[in-house]
Amino acid sequence: MKFEFVDITTSDVAFRAYGKDLSELFANAALAMFEVMIKTDDLQEKVFREIEVTGNDLESLMFNWLNELLYYSDAENLAFKSFQVTVDEKNLIVRAVCKGEEIDQARHETRTPIKSATYHKLKIKKNDKWMTQVILDI
Repeated sequence: MKFEFVDITTSDVAFRAYGKDLSELFANAALAMFEVMIKTDDLQEKVFREIEVTGNDLESLMFNWLNELLYYSDAENLAFKSFQVTVDEKNLIVRAVCKGEEIDQARHETRTPIKSATYHKLKIKKNDKWMTQVILDI
């Protein structure tokens, strides 16, 4: 399972994403976030953006990563469906190539707009696999 939506908030959207490593975890968290906004199966990989973000810990890295993706969605009207992510855990850097396309209201099933990812109840932990819990402000 890449991600699941969870009912832990009344007015926002929450999800848990999973990964065998941090790179897969960050990619699946991004996919979950975009799935809230748009039906990602309908997206084509027409454009790409190289993205790099840093953080002070894993939680701030996730927060910065998701909000940087939202910047591209808001500023350039882009939605992504594919994420080639590398997480440098030692230096707390995410580097990624994100692929998707410009949102076309006539062709794409748009869903809930997202204002931002939040720190509220944000967590990242590792047991047998990595898991993050994220609440999105809608």
